[in-house]
Amino acid sequence: MTNSPSEAAKPWTIRAATREDVPGILEIYNDAVIHTTASYDYEPRTLASRLAWFEDHVANHYAVFVAATPEGGVAGWASLSRFHDRLGYRFTAENSVYIAAPWRGQGVGTSLMGPLIDAAMARGLHSLIALIDASNEASIRLHSKFGFAKAGHFREIGFKFNRWLDVVYMQRLLSIR
Repeated sequence: MTNSPSEAAKPWTIRAATREDVPGILEIYNDAVIHTTASYDYEPRTLASRLAWFEDHVANHYAVFVAATPEGGVAGWASLSRFHDRLGYRFTAENSVYIAAPWRGQGVGTSLMGPLIDAAMARGLHSLIALIDASNEASIRLHSKFGFAKAGHFREIGFKFNRWLDVVYMQRLLSIR
C-alpha cells in the first residue's frame, strides 16, 4: 500500500516548545530578521530576550509549538501572543509562524497551524489575528488554508530594507469552523 503525501510520515514532530528549544526558535527568528520582511525588527534578538519572551508565554498560558526534527533541531515554530494588553482584548491573540529556511515549502507551517488553532480554542479565545507582510504570499496562503480572511490592508506602515512595506491583517473567528 502506498502512502499519499498527506499520509506519509513527516520528518518532524509537532510538540509544545520547551526551554531547550528556545535557541532554535531564536535562530529561526533572527534569520527572518536579517533576511526577510517576515519581521520588521532590524536587529537580531538575544538569547536572554527570547528566553524572557518564552517565560512570559509560559506564565500567561500562550502556546508555543515547535516542529522538532529527529536530530533534535527546530524546523519551525508557532506561537500565540497577546494582541493588546487592554482587558477588552483578552479573547483575541496574535499568531506567529516562522519556518527555518531549509524547511520552507515542505508543509511545516501547515503542521504547526492545526495545533496552534486547537490551543487557541482550548484557551477560550474567540479571534486570532495574523499581521503579515503583504508580499509574503506563502504566509497569506497558509492562513487562508486555515480559515483566516483578510481583515485589513495597511499601506506603507513598515519600513525595512530601504523600502516602505504594506501589512495585511488576517483574522479567524474561532467560533466559525
